[in-house]
Amino acid sequence: MTAYQELERRHARIAAIGDALGILGWDTQTIMPEGANDGRAEQTATLSVIAHELATDPRMADLLAEAEAGAGDLDAWQRANLREMRRHHVHATAIPADLVEATSKAVSVCEMTWRAARAESDFAKLLPSLTEVLARVREGAEAMGAVMGISPYDALLDAHDPGARAERIDALFTDLAAFLPDLIGRVLDRQASQPAPLLPAGPFPVDRQRDLGVRMMERLGFDFSRGRLDVSLHPFCGGATGDVRITTRYDEANFADALMGVLHETGHALYEQNRPRAWLSQPVGQARGMAVHESQSLLMEMQACRSPEFITWLAPVVREAFGGEGPAWEADNLRRLYSRVERGFIRVNADEVTYPAHVILRYRLEKALIAGDLTLPDLPGAWNDGMAELVGVVPPDDRQGCLQDIHWPGGGWGYFPSYTLGAMTAAQLFEAARTADPEIVPALSRGEFAPLVTWLRVNVHETGCYHASGDDLLRAATGRPLDASVFKRHLERRYL
Repeated sequence: MTAYQELERRHARIAAIGDALGILGWDTQTIMPEGANDGRAEQTATLSVIAHELATDPRMADLLAEAEAGAGDLDAWQRANLREMRRHHVHATAIPADLVEATSKAVSVCEMTWRAARAESDFAKLLPSLTEVLARVREGAEAMGAVMGISPYDALLDAHDPGARAERIDALFTDLAAFLPDLIGRVLDRQASQPAPLLPAGPFPVDRQRDLGVRMMERLGFDFSRGRLDVSLHPFCGGATGDVRITTRYDEANFADALMGVLHETGHALYEQNRPRAWLSQPVGQARGMAVHESQSLLMEMQACRSPEFITWLAPVVREAFGGEGPAWEADNLRRLYSRVERGFIRVNADEVTYPAHVILRYRLEKALIAGDLTLPDLPGAWNDGMAELVGVVPPDDRQGCLQDIHWPGGGWGYFPSYTLGAMTAAQLFEAARTADPEIVPALSRGEFAPLVTWLRVNVHETGCYHASGDDLLRAATGRPLDASVFKRHLERRYL
């Protein structure tokens, strides 16, 4: 067995442990009884340590050096896999095993505390466990940054999106922050000059909402023999290789939030279900960073499923699903309703125009928290100040403010920028797809996604991590790296 073949064998074992952790994570957020949290924290910490020990085995460094010396004998996919193995090794060896275990335990405790604190709108209840998570995350980021020669926050960004740096994101987000206020004002003025869209009258029974969601998942191409739909406090896509599980949450007064949540998470799920089959257990077979992953969910939800063409097809479907009648259920009304721009408190319910402002707020706050420029006790006030500045509203309580997201309690620091980078990527990919296949948009007007998904499968899903970065993937798929002007043009075209 060659050094490269031995590396493949070892990474397949690490991937299997990751899949087990994925199923445990899904269970924790969906059906695990509250009293099982201590045991689950121990289980996930143990598996995390085992995976970390495998990844940091001293033999790994020797195998990587030997395989790299013989890289000329490898094919292009194997060389890309070896590149990703090296990247994983750098990240893994920078953080000691005891810190991996401590972080995993802190996150497990904090996630469960967050559920109760959010329900009670009690930030003080979350503060002790979130303080512990932040300390562990900061310690890991400092260790990673020291090894890679970058700042702690850049190290967190790099873990989610290889090559991502705060300096570039600062420039992109400063540009967006300057563009958005005028755009939001113009869009709101335009809306005010038109009749307000009518809200379809409920209630909308949960069983019918679920049936509709399943039907839409099937239309998009989700394979239910390798996945499922469930309910959680915060919608997500998780599970394991070959077992992709998405969740949503239901409100009997509003079917649109659950439906759009399902469409969003199905975009993630299609990426996972269509990763390169020959490389599923290898680093090169994984998704190419979280900005690209978010682009797949936002492309489906925002670019495709909120398009006038798709809503024209969707209108009679939802009318039949809920027994609706009257002008509120007409396609033109639903189109105006689902392109409605409002200054709101909740990120996951935000429209496409104000959403980047929510992300910019979180980016600024978490960067300050990691750097020590902001303390956690001051977070609620800083959050509310930022919401007033960027979105133009102040949350009435912490449940609708700094307690709304699971990311920080869950250890997902440095992730938030991926959402808006993903929205920009989605606009660029959708523009390239429409240009490459003029049948894509007419197919959406018939509720058919095969042309779009086929293009995405070839240009994104099945490429895994073959390309070294998200920009390299974009160059191959669209002919250029990430270009913010495409996203701005999309927003102006749709909303003005």
